[in-house]
Amino acid sequence: MIAIIDYGAGNIQSVKKAFEHIGCDCFVTRNHDEIIKADGAVLPGVGSFGDTVDSLNQFGIKDTAIEFINSGKPFFGICLGLQLLFPGSEESPGAKGLGVFEGSITKIPNGESLKIPHMGWNSLDIKKHDRLFKGIDGNPYVYFVHSYYLNAADRQIVAAQTQYGVTIDAAIEHNNVFATQFHPEKSGDVGLQILRNFAEIVRGE
Repeated sequence: MIAIIDYGAGNIQSVKKAFEHIGCDCFVTRNHDEIIKADGAVLPGVGSFGDTVDSLNQFGIKDTAIEFINSGKPFFGICLGLQLLFPGSEESPGAKGLGVFEGSITKIPNGESLKIPHMGWNSLDIKKHDRLFKGIDGNPYVYFVHSYYLNAADRQIVAAQTQYGVTIDAAIEHNNVFATQFHPEKSGDVGLQILRNFAEIVRGE
């Protein structure tokens, strides 16, 4: 059973429907005990870094998420949920993320031909094919909506990258923690395969 962590993010129901579509048992909750007892947890995210940190603190979810990650069970951050795994973001100076990994979250530079936010389909350069991207070949297209991007300090955790004026660390995985800057729930068959792979990891397959 997968807990989808509810702090008021707008894409929670679409994430839930995507997991249900692939036949995965999941539920939406912000209850500490329910999250900790789940076999896997998903932290979706849309909106600003600072406002989201405030919401996580308000509901006690920040500490719950860290506790869950430290338990060793599979954890998946989506979009802002990826950025929240890092100490902070240029978007909201002073707002403290979960600090699970080190790296910078900075604004995508404005270019003459680039629109910010980066919104739409981009291809991935997959670095790790054995877990989150198992069974996904080539340079698949996935759906992004973001203005800030990750440059991870530890290059070993980067599972995929994309290009949008700069090189963006588009997915990470390390031990039990997985995250994507893009939205798998909006990324068609490729996104559904990523969610299936995570569900298999949760089941220990």
